[in-house]
Amino acid sequence: MRRCHRVRTRPTRDDTCEKLFEAAARVFEEQGIGGASIEAIAAAAGFTRGAFYSNFKSKDELIFAMLEDHVEQSIRRNLDLLARHSNLADFLEALRTMDRSRQDPLGRSPLLHMEMILFVARAEKRRPELAKRLRARRKLIADIVTTAQKNSGRNGRLDPDWTGAIVLALEDGFRLHRLIDPETTPADSCLRAITDLQRAIGVSSA
Repeated sequence: MRRCHRVRTRPTRDDTCEKLFEAAARVFEEQGIGGASIEAIAAAAGFTRGAFYSNFKSKDELIFAMLEDHVEQSIRRNLDLLARHSNLADFLEALRTMDRSRQDPLGRSPLLHMEMILFVARAEKRRPELAKRLRARRKLIADIVTTAQKNSGRNGRLDPDWTGAIVLALEDGFRLHRLIDPETTPADSCLRAITDLQRAIGVSSA
């Protein structure tokens, strides 16, 4: 879902969706994704039930829209960072110190993101749609790896697509571990692991 930044005098569908995303994130965290009702989400956003249905057919559709919006924003944000930090070590440090408070609800709450993925994955019929988001996230990492390899002069040492799958599995795995045991799983566990595995990935930090 694309965000529009032009000056407006009346709320647009993007405005309404953004408010619903923010409200849904709050309600999901308070009541659980399965227990949250459309009425509760609409009320938290300051809308009627009818306003919800004018934008989304169901709670599942809202969840998919939130996941899609998060992936699109993540791709733009990471590519913008990569354009400014071509060195892998600098890029990882920029990711580590990024201000999450200005991100979308799932960017601010990686654990909610993981919970939503697990909620959607429970229903087999929903998985193809979820797979599209997974492939987009893998491609983002593959593109970052390709750029980092070119900048390091070590092209072709490792398949970027496979590296993307490995890194994404690390990211999702650490998110799940943090959900279960936050005391021993720091928020930056994945970035720390990637830094430790730079030599294995075949990209130097120089």
